[in-house]
Amino acid sequence: MTLPSATLLAQSALSGLFIGALYGLLGLGLGLSWGLLHLINLAHFAFAFLAAYVCYQLATVGGVDPFLTLAIIVPSFFALGVVVQWLLARFEVSPLNSLLATFGLTAIVEATIQHFWTADFRKLDSAYAQMKFRVGELFVPVPELLTFLLAVGLSLAIWAVMRYTDTGRALRAAAEDGPIAEAFGVNRRAHSLLLAGVCAALAGVAGVCLALSFTLTPAQIYGWVGVVFAAVMLGGLGSALGPLAAGIIIGVSEALAMAVASPSWAPIVSFTLLIAILLLRPGKP
Repeated sequence: MTLPSATLLAQSALSGLFIGALYGLLGLGLGLSWGLLHLINLAHFAFAFLAAYVCYQLATVGGVDPFLTLAIIVPSFFALGVVVQWLLARFEVSPLNSLLATFGLTAIVEATIQHFWTADFRKLDSAYAQMKFRVGELFVPVPELLTFLLAVGLSLAIWAVMRYTDTGRALRAAAEDGPIAEAFGVNRRAHSLLLAGVCAALAGVAGVCLALSFTLTPAQIYGWVGVVFAAVMLGGLGSALGPLAAGIIIGVSEALAMAVASPSWAPIVSFTLLIAILLLRPGKP
């Protein structure tokens, strides 16, 4: 087997860094919901793709800049997340049943996307699509770079809120022991609705990044589940920075494996990493 050139390996690692940041951005809201609300929200992926299609529609038909669509998508998806969380809490859905309920919601969202946009492939042609610049021998595409910056910025912002604010401390306390937190004055219901809204808004941001860089089709919703779950599990449930770090590790590992061997090795690498970490860290998320 002939090894690729150093330039190709470096370009592959850079591409892996960018796709890994998207894994982390998708995993951020999922991990917070799972770790702090104890809800396994599979609909998080459906929300991301719904946001991607909304971005596509607004940019293609309405002529809105893709990043300006965030002004509509973020508050709309925040409200959607609040409604879904209210329904799950209203019927006291358990963590296992939340997996089943949100899987059903994912199927509903997928059918809705197919109804309005059909199952055909959609590609957002924006001013950002062909923008790239050169650093030495490497090419840096602007959409992927913006995704990376958004993922890092949002992860750091969530980490700071969770660590240094009363809201973050209340969320962590409620996740550890809800009844005791309530006894000390924490409004679990309000905080859970707030967090669910933030997680759905994060899915909306990830959806815009998906629309900028990838061709869309409704069936792809399920294609992202496995690798993002791996990033969340590796990074730690409820962690703000963990999914980003784990996503980058997985993304770079997959990209290098594809450069050295073949694209079929990408899922083998990511899930081998997951299995290895779970075996070395038994009992830890």
